[in-house]
Amino acid sequence: NSFLQYAMSIIMGRAIPDARDGLKPVHRRILYAMDQLSLAPSGSHRKCARVVGEVLGKFHPHGDMAVYDALVRLAQDFSTNHPLVDGHGNFGSIDADPAAAMRYTECRLTRISHESLLQEIQEDTVDFAPNFDGNEIEPNVLPARLPILLLNGASGIAVGMATNIPPHNLNELMTACGEMVKGRKRGRNVSDKRLFEIVPAPDFPTGASILGKEGAKKLYSTSNGGVMMRAKTKIEQIRTGKSKKTSTRNAIVVTELPYQVNKAALLEKIAALVNDKKLDGIADLRDESDRDGIRVVIELKRDAVASIVLNNLYKKTPLQTSFSGNFLALMKSEEGENLVPTRFTLRQALDCFLDFRFETIRRK
Repeated sequence: NSFLQYAMSIIMGRAIPDARDGLKPVHRRILYAMDQLSLAPSGSHRKCARVVGEVLGKFHPHGDMAVYDALVRLAQDFSTNHPLVDGHGNFGSIDADPAAAMRYTECRLTRISHESLLQEIQEDTVDFAPNFDGNEIEPNVLPARLPILLLNGASGIAVGMATNIPPHNLNELMTACGEMVKGRKRGRNVSDKRLFEIVPAPDFPTGASILGKEGAKKLYSTSNGGVMMRAKTKIEQIRTGKSKKTSTRNAIVVTELPYQVNKAALLEKIAALVNDKKLDGIADLRDESDRDGIRVVIELKRDAVASIVLNNLYKKTPLQTSFSGNFLALMKSEEGENLVPTRFTLRQALDCFLDFRFETIRRK
């Protein structure tokens, strides 16, 4: 019984997002606390330590680093398509550098979180419940105006189950929602084929290409599936040597990486393969990335064939890697109002969002 209680606590209160607003409890509490602190997009930033203290003291009686780590991820533009927190300071990097301590960093709400999740919170659109000690109230769900679950994705490991939802393109999702609303008015559902045409595959914040659509179709129709991601590259002629003896050679330049690939670890992997003589044709390797974007230069030997080296890189390094999706979220059961962990398809996710959106509009 004790283990069952623990398992349900993790599933319902920590690891699995709510399909209606796409948030886990810690994320919902962070955004609500920031709204209560009046950290609007047009206002000034506030120390993250202040926000973490507000969340811990009023809504989330767990570790401070767990709350701060969740806040940091909400601010990372390489982790989510549309960050819900506007961070000021060091919030980590695609090289897996850690964020600065919470006493140094500052934050406020982004426009998308303020307008799409919190703008209608005071209009009786959602139910509130007492917090852990009964001295405050908090929303059970935020009145989402966008399908955040699919827009930014989610991942979490609970007891006996896990979820891994990739992010998607905002325009595609809203077009799909519009088609489904029109279908409801006509009394005829939009076909799966049409939905998959509108939303053909995930859209990752780090860019990269997706190879084929069959994996995405399987994910969208069965709740389980994977997509193959490949880095975007180009072949450039670069100058080498001293000024009086300048020559040119080919270089593979990586400009976009697959989602969740650590750039620093990738460079180490390539260097190790070259040193172990498991990867031929590479003369030099350097990272020229800056604030304008990713730029990893792989300089080739003069006799190397760029296409062969590139194919070997795809085969032996994370420049080509897969994303395994698992659509699982908390949804209302068919029997009642209780939330239960539910596997869902793309259509069911959009239906859940639209049903909730209509409900919040009716309650206004």
